[in-house]
Amino acid sequence: MTGPNSSLGGGDSLLESTFGERLGLSAGVSTRWMGWRLRMLVVSALIGCVGLFLLTREMASVPTVDAQWRADAAGRIALARSNDPLLAPLTGQVLTGLRAGTREVSLPDALPLQRSARWLIDDGERTRLQGLHRQIDAAFAEPAVHFVFADGRGVELHPMPRGFAGLPVTYWVLCAVALLLHLVAMVVLMAKPNGRNLLYALMSLAQAGNLVFIAVESTLDLRLPGLFARFDMPLRVAFDLFTAAAIVNAACFHPRRLPGAGAMALAAWIIAALLALLVGSGSIERGWWWTQLAIVAYGLMMVSLMSWSYQVEPHPFATVLRRFGIVTIGTWLLLTFSLAAAVRNPGVHQNIASIGSMIWYVFFASLLLLVPFLSRSQQIMREFSLLAAVSTVATSLDLLFVAVFSLGQFASLTLSLFVSLAVYSGARQWILDQLLGSSMLTTERMFEQLYRIAREVEAHPERTATLLSQLLRELFEPMEVVLVERSTAQTRVSGDGSTLMIPVPRLSDSESPGGSIVIRFAQRGRRLFTSEDVRLTERIVEQLRRAVAFDKAVEQGRSEERARLAQDLHDDIGARLLTLMYKAQSPEMEEYVRHTLQDLKTLTRGLAAPNHRLSHAAAEWKADLTQRLTAAHVELGWSFEFDQDILLTVVQWSALTRVLRELVSNAIAHAHATRVDVAFELHHDRLDLHVTDNGTGRNPRAWSHGLGLGGVRKRVKQLGGEVEWREVSPQGIGCRVTIRDLSARG
Repeated sequence: MTGPNSSLGGGDSLLESTFGERLGLSAGVSTRWMGWRLRMLVVSALIGCVGLFLLTREMASVPTVDAQWRADAAGRIALARSNDPLLAPLTGQVLTGLRAGTREVSLPDALPLQRSARWLIDDGERTRLQGLHRQIDAAFAEPAVHFVFADGRGVELHPMPRGFAGLPVTYWVLCAVALLLHLVAMVVLMAKPNGRNLLYALMSLAQAGNLVFIAVESTLDLRLPGLFARFDMPLRVAFDLFTAAAIVNAACFHPRRLPGAGAMALAAWIIAALLALLVGSGSIERGWWWTQLAIVAYGLMMVSLMSWSYQVEPHPFATVLRRFGIVTIGTWLLLTFSLAAAVRNPGVHQNIASIGSMIWYVFFASLLLLVPFLSRSQQIMREFSLLAAVSTVATSLDLLFVAVFSLGQFASLTLSLFVSLAVYSGARQWILDQLLGSSMLTTERMFEQLYRIAREVEAHPERTATLLSQLLRELFEPMEVVLVERSTAQTRVSGDGSTLMIPVPRLSDSESPGGSIVIRFAQRGRRLFTSEDVRLTERIVEQLRRAVAFDKAVEQGRSEERARLAQDLHDDIGARLLTLMYKAQSPEMEEYVRHTLQDLKTLTRGLAAPNHRLSHAAAEWKADLTQRLTAAHVELGWSFEFDQDILLTVVQWSALTRVLRELVSNAIAHAHATRVDVAFELHHDRLDLHVTDNGTGRNPRAWSHGLGLGGVRKRVKQLGGEVEWREVSPQGIGCRVTIRDLSARG
């Protein structure tokens, strides 16, 4: 048995190794069912069907009488109903004994109506019940049985086989579930014979045996076939203890092998076998209590092993199984204490023993039956488990209220349903949150992340997988995020629910598709991935694809509009300025118009281009500033450093161009500087721009920010940056512009 890291998909888990891909239905491995596996599966199915048929034929041939019995208020056997014309007039009378040939059976109380010795607490009562069932079974084997009632009347009846039609519906339902559980266990084992699937098969077969015994006991009127009465207690105790030992064994090795796992598993099996032998043979006193407490101890051990396993290596299965183990132990203790509390009320004790235990075993068997089919549908599994748990708790509370508080049947049922539903309504969301975890990513942050990623993907298509991985990491908080080259057709939960595989989407025409994102252990190993996570991830990827497409469409519209504006400015305003330059009245006016025309050409060229290489933009800025400062007889100091020649968007280029022009214009017009130094640095996507002059400006905090300085602040803020003015020594003003994450602010 390997740990969860044995493979990319989570390994051959107990659940996932049963059906789907590992069942042998995929191409290349379907031939596994054409050999001995198929033959063994067919043989096991035939054995189950033949065994069920022989059992049913035996039960149909058991002689019985047409009568239903109940325990009265005094704890004696009373005739509840009968269609036999000889017994019908005695409805409500107390049965005191049976005579058949030379046999006489005294019936002082309603103990024979107890269906199973497994749920009798007192050792003496259990021994007496087994003796009574043997006597009654022998009496019914006679041709005629004389029923003696408390009023002195008696009726002689001839027991007749009930036939197949006489078997109750409960018998057929329980046998069908037992057969189905047997078949599922065999399919699981034959699909992939290994230790974990063998444990699952043992648990399933043990619970199928319990269901068969309950089905036989559901046919009880007064008698129980002697063979079943004899082996009821030994076998059912063994079924329960071996199931508990198998659970502990599985916990030692799954989801990861624990230190000393082999020794712990062996000890669990030895203790279970020894206790089953002692209790079944009657060699130990208070055997019922030993069995109940031993199962509780096994359950607590399983919970402890899951906690230990989670500490060694966090795995969602450990957390989920630990929580279900706690709920299961609690329900088992509730059933145990209900039986103990009702021990002095035989009628109530019989109801709890028959109804409560049946609900428990059907619930547990249903879980085993549904696990292979619903292992990939955790939502259905969760809801089924919660509703089944509510039903179990409600029934146990109902029986407990009747036994302890002596409430009426209607009052007890109403109160138990009210309490159970109230607890369920209040705790359901908390339970689901504990099982599923809750995402910490808010809608606002999700939208912001999607928009940011869409912009970055448009600028850097090769980073799609990395950017999407960052978003999924924040959404699911996994323990591991891996990019693999293997592609998957669609988003899916892989392995045992610990892994989610997402195909890397193609969000850009220049991007080469392929590869997958594999995330494991959601919520830091506190929960499993579900089908809801698959749908959420698919919606996120689809929204990201739409955001990229929308951004491209918007950018295309912007580019077309900018090109139109640039063309209009060039054709209209440019032509007018050119005409004005030729008609200038003085050389100064001609030079001024020439500079304006040059600025207009720079603006239209910038508007027409969709983006600008940083190095090209810097060269244009330097040329423009040199021309401006030279005309004003101001010296320019220029410094430009960058670690990556990024592409500036039109928004970035336009904002930086206007900021530089405004700062230089202020140095010329207001500070009367003779030198302006510009230092431009870009490192790790952080832009630092320093513009310093040696002019007469002082005390920048007292400046009034009009259109010029206000425009600088507005444009820097638009890029997500900060701007600050300060005095420099010995004279002049320095302006510092800082923009973090320049690429994300396009």
